[in-house]
This record gives sequence, structure tokens and C-alpha cells, in this order.
Amino acid sequence: MIHSPGFEKLVNSIRQDVKEIEAQAVVKLLENKKQPIQFIDVREESEWAAGHLPHALHISKGVIERDIEKMVPDKAAPIVLYCGGGYRSALTAVNLQLMGYTNVKSMIGGYKGWTEGKLPLTI
Repeated sequence: MIHSPGFEKLVNSIRQDVKEIEAQAVVKLLENKKQPIQFIDVREESEWAAGHLPHALHISKGVIERDIEKMVPDKAAPIVLYCGGGYRSALTAVNLQLMGYTNVKSMIGGYKGWTEGKLPLTI
């Protein structure tokens, strides 16, 4: 997807404040049952309905700040966010950090990177 220059500039300006994680590392985290993570898809409902990653919870970017405390009340819980390509999840990670969440990461490449990397669709 081609993004507007302003959007690219915004995301690039916040990336230094966001911990990012490769999709392969997320697979390992999901496989480690001793330390569960909250794996959250922040895409739109239509994107979620078209397909999503294993063990993901859907809370779209449009409502996550409103709903996250009900769904993930522990602000120290490990959270990995993903979107279509890693941009919206980075923006969302910043907002969650501003809300006091201390262990938030954005998955590099998002859903597209996961599927292009032929990573498992079931874990």
C-alpha cells in the first residue's frame, strides 16, 4: 500500500518511541505457553473478517483506547499489536504507552509480512 507523505512522516516520527518485534519472534512468543502474550489485531473489522493471525484478539485502532482497559486490565501485560503493514500498530502502541501500558510492541510488517513470510496460520 502506498501511504501519504504526511502519514509516513507521522509514523516515522514516533518509531523511536515504539518497541518493534519481528514476526518470527512473535511466533516464538505465541508458542511459549509459560509466558502468554496479548496478541492484538488493530485492523478494521472488514480486514479481520477477511483473515487474521492465530491467537489474535481483535480491537480495532478506532476503539482500542476506549476498550483496552476492559480487555487487558494489567498494564504490565506483554502486548503485541499488528495491523496490515506495521504502521497503524506503531501509532496504537504509542497511545497505549501514553495510557500507562509498559510492555507494548508493534509487529514489523504486520499481517502482510506474516503471510508473505509463510509463517504458521495455526499455532
